[in-house]
Amino acid sequence: MLPDDAARQRLTLKVISLFFFPLLLNVQLMSVSHSIINAALARLDDYVLALASFSVAMVVHLLFASPSYQNHTITIAIVRGRRSLRSMVLCVVLIALYVSTMLNLIAHTTLGDLFLRQVLGVSAEVSAGAREALTLMALLPFFTGFRGLFQGIVIRARLTHLVSVATGVRVGVLLVLLRLGQPLFQGPALGAFALLGCIVIETGLMGWFAWRAGLPKGAENEKNTLDILRFALPVAFSSGLQQTIPVVINAIISRLPDATLALASFGVIRALLFLLSGPMRNLQQAYLTLIDHESSERDADYAVLLRFFYYVSAGMALLTLSLAFPLNSLILKDVMGLGDDLRLYIILPLSLCAVFPFFYGGTNLLRAHFTATHQTLVLGQATLLKFFYLLLCWLMSLLLPPGISGIALAIFLLISSETAEAVFLRWKRRGAAPI
Repeated sequence: MLPDDAARQRLTLKVISLFFFPLLLNVQLMSVSHSIINAALARLDDYVLALASFSVAMVVHLLFASPSYQNHTITIAIVRGRRSLRSMVLCVVLIALYVSTMLNLIAHTTLGDLFLRQVLGVSAEVSAGAREALTLMALLPFFTGFRGLFQGIVIRARLTHLVSVATGVRVGVLLVLLRLGQPLFQGPALGAFALLGCIVIETGLMGWFAWRAGLPKGAENEKNTLDILRFALPVAFSSGLQQTIPVVINAIISRLPDATLALASFGVIRALLFLLSGPMRNLQQAYLTLIDHESSERDADYAVLLRFFYYVSAGMALLTLSLAFPLNSLILKDVMGLGDDLRLYIILPLSLCAVFPFFYGGTNLLRAHFTATHQTLVLGQATLLKFFYLLLCWLMSLLLPPGISGIALAIFLLISSETAEAVFLRWKRRGAAPI
């Protein structure tokens, strides 16, 4: 762990890069694992059904499991010693129990049929495949929850390269499990099995890294369990509500004439967006770890971080356009194994996603500001606005002509909802301090 005087040094693009790019690599490797699963499913006989089912299962899983995906952010902001660590462990277990219970209800009870068939509007075949995958995914929350806790400890120690090492091991294990699982699992269940297995290994490795990194010595004002819950619940609520966005989008496009193709395409594009835009969420960790609110260099440091954000967003936008056009056949057809019908269907929607890194990165910088200042209720308000915007779009979609492209509509909703959240957060920060 760096000493305090080192942590207060003037922030530069080099310092940010050394902190951020290992985390970028981590997100890239995580998203590669989802793309690897899609590539494996794309080589099955009924690949459209398998991709659609796994995509729906992932959306449902993320809907309920997303609160645990903020554990690393909460740990960075809150955990200062053993007392706050014990309280954070209890929070992790409570959230994991809730998430696992909800996923099991979807997978094994009539609630699953009600939610998947009536609310999301997917076909019986897609519903059956999704529930099969969710049976295995119901074990994930315990491992992803503790993985986030361990990651937070390691990131706070500025050992971000270890996070990428663990994720690299995860990708290697995933490739092995996709091969070993073929005699035992079929369709979307194969993807769920491989995903569960590789995350178990990743969590164990992150636990070892966190133990080696150690904890801060502690502070006089360490948070207790109640304090952490007060801080964490709005963050968890906001994160959970964020995952209603793809659920609502899936529900909208599942009622269009090209529903199955649109669902499969949306799953592929979301995996690619996770690869190309997902790293921008690490701006939250960079802000929380590198920006010292008590330093006289605060404003200057934030200006450097903002410039870094513009550079990285532009790079991700160019990569998105490259995938949509010059690298389309090489990556989507030869590497991912997509059929021409699916590949050509997503070219234009994928190219439109080039603007997404700017909005997504800007939103994460704003979210980091409200997290650092413990104004976490604002995050819930922003996500509620985003949710109700999409509900309005859902009602308006009933008036759309029947020939509209499902995937084009999905991408429009994804980008416009992110824009709405960014505008709201920027408005809430108006008149406040520069960061």
